[in-house]
Amino acid sequence: MEIILKEDVKGVGYKNDTVSVKPGFGRNYLIPQGLAIIANNSNKKQIEENIRQAAHKAEKIIQDAQALAASIGDLTVTINTKAGESGKIFGAVTALQISDALKDKGFEVDRKRITFKEAVKNVGEHTVLLDLHKNVKHEITVNVVGE
Repeated sequence: MEIILKEDVKGVGYKNDTVSVKPGFGRNYLIPQGLAIIANNSNKKQIEENIRQAAHKAEKIIQDAQALAASIGDLTVTINTKAGESGKIFGAVTALQISDALKDKGFEVDRKRITFKEAVKNVGEHTVLLDLHKNVKHEITVNVVGE
């Protein structure tokens, strides 16, 4: 089933993308939640027109995302958490903790835009991906320190 996304959906695509999904996922979740519409000819033309009209706004959003990535640079964020003797932390470091640490450093990144390559459950340095825009991705280092 082909659909057009009205919002960014993690693991599926970004706003205004035409994607193929399984019919049940489209009919039972994406369309009722208002996240997508069926990709028929009239909806495709309407989305193309919206994209054309919003092209200059989109360019500014991309420039803002690139500027944020450039200002973050090779930033290392330190997270203090309780850890056992072996270096294993209790629980895991979450996207909310990283978002708050970035906010303390002066960078506003939504927690939904933070992706882990693997769960952060040990003390040490880990790489985390910031999905700032569909064309702008940036990696930062998270240093987890046991208390």
